[in-house]
Amino acid sequence: MVNIQKGEKKLLNAWAFYDWANSVYSLVIASAVFPIFYNSLFDKDNPYVVLFGYNFKNSALISFVTSAAFLCVALFSPLLSGISDYIGNKKSFMRIFNYIGAISCIGLFFFDLNSIELGLTFYFFGLIGFWGSLVFYNSYLPDIAFPEQQDKVSAKGYSLGYFGSVLLLIVNLVMIMSAEGEAKMMMMRYSFAMVGIWWIVFSQYTYYYLPKGNSNTQKVNFDVVFNGFKELKKVWKMLQSEIPLKRYLVSFFVFSMAVQTVMLIATYFGAQEIEWSSPEESQIGLITCILLIQLIAILGAFLTSRASSKFGNITVLIFLNAFWLILCCFAYFITTPNDFYIMASLVGLVMGGIQSLGRSTYSKFLPETQDTTSFFSFYDVTEKIGIVIGMMVYGLIDQITGSPRFAIVFLGVFFLAAILLLLRIPKKALS
Repeated sequence: MVNIQKGEKKLLNAWAFYDWANSVYSLVIASAVFPIFYNSLFDKDNPYVVLFGYNFKNSALISFVTSAAFLCVALFSPLLSGISDYIGNKKSFMRIFNYIGAISCIGLFFFDLNSIELGLTFYFFGLIGFWGSLVFYNSYLPDIAFPEQQDKVSAKGYSLGYFGSVLLLIVNLVMIMSAEGEAKMMMMRYSFAMVGIWWIVFSQYTYYYLPKGNSNTQKVNFDVVFNGFKELKKVWKMLQSEIPLKRYLVSFFVFSMAVQTVMLIATYFGAQEIEWSSPEESQIGLITCILLIQLIAILGAFLTSRASSKFGNITVLIFLNAFWLILCCFAYFITTPNDFYIMASLVGLVMGGIQSLGRSTYSKFLPETQDTTSFFSFYDVTEKIGIVIGMMVYGLIDQITGSPRFAIVFLGVFFLAAILLLLRIPKKALS
């Protein structure tokens, strides 16, 4: 570690570079290669596995494990945020979660149905490591950048993460395409190990320049540990008098629940429900769809930003939710690869838009005199609890009916509810 002052370019670049290091997890593991690998382990005509004496459908099982991981993150993130600015060495905490996630990714190399409990444990702790490290990473932003620098450096981190993750995914795609038969599965395993190694190696640049944290020498006591929960409780009380903000947050909770679930299960749905001509076409086609979504999402975010400036945030969010509702209904009928490519393009168009507009709209509702950190902590916990519920609902419907098509259509109910909730927000609330 070197001693660099707050706001210096080297420090800002080092902080943003952690996005380059960790975003490969969210694209390669959470969205693209691992879902394809996981689905390929199962017989298409019998996608079930016995675990703890119960017969689970493969996609339902991974939904339940994902939901459990996000529940843990939602419960522990207030504890982590409560000590992150107090403990005096939050870089160590960030690094610990970083290594937990990265080592778990490397452990996925050994994922096998004969030891599925171990494999799912690696998958579970990969999620914990990724989201846990982000708690500390995000908390560094006001430490390393002045308010007028924060938007720019945050956007730079996002851009670095996008390019880094797409770069590695393209490398993985070339590896997989160049192999045949069982060798394709081995290339996917190598991809998981590459994510873990990439994450550890490139994060070292960030750790070299990041400060340890504040220098508070007082002992960590009960009040400090649970300070994060106290902050959430304080925000909840404030919401009772901030009616437009409360109504918006409820609507965000509902539509975010559906959006995040669709994003997490899209590849599993495509692998199971689309009539690919061969396993090879399925693998390449699905990864191509993920890249397509990533690229079009940039355009979608730009168009959404332009539309919101002209028509207003709430009006555009109502339109986006209506579009998502139509997509959920359309998903029930798609069967061919071309159908799925069209669906991926449309999802990309509204995915980036609804995410970016959802957060920026929330920030516009915040009272100017209040500490925004506490409000965004509440926002993050709300989002994660929404993911828990969404993944559980999806998994249960998939498990009971045996088809994710019914689960996707049911998610449309959340978008319909979000539209009705958004309509309750006064038009003048953001004026």
